Amino acid sequence: MSKSDSITRVALKKNTPDVSAAMGSLHAAAVSVAQDAKVEPEILELVRIRASQINGCAFCLDMHTKDARAQGETEQRIYALNAWRETPFFTERERAALALTEAVTLVHDGHVPDEVYAEAAEAFDEDQIAALIWAATVINAYNRIAVATRMVPGAYQPAPRE
Repeated sequence: MSKSDSITRVALKKNTPDVSAAMGSLHAAAVSVAQDAKVEPEILELVRIRASQINGCAFCLDMHTKDARAQGETEQRIYALNAWRETPFFTERERAALALTEAVTLVHDGHVPDEVYAEAAEAFDEDQIAALIWAATVINAYNRIAVATRMVPGAYQPAPRE
């Protein structure tokens, strides 16, 4: 069966509205914690994009690259994010967040190594690390939802900037 012949997947929001609403509340709480901890919105978008790249989530990549560009992120950094270790485009703080995101996303591959956590602890305080772990956890959950239900990318538009 080719992708174009795929079966229709379940609409989780329609079939399980209470769980979908709880997921939305979890996302809102994670965003609030990150704001309170003063984690830069730009870093949060890099976290979301990088996890979505690893997970192959086209829907989330479409959404979060658009959100990042709407916040002023450059095309160069978005294009290079998959190879962030090999570029000079990211700050040490961003690199620490990206390494932590990769470790959380790929937790099956060596868990979250002490050196990755220590690097994050040098760049962020405990509240910020907690916010980053929640941001990575939430986007990983959303990636799995979008991939499992084959959510179609393309239609999402960021909210207008105030």
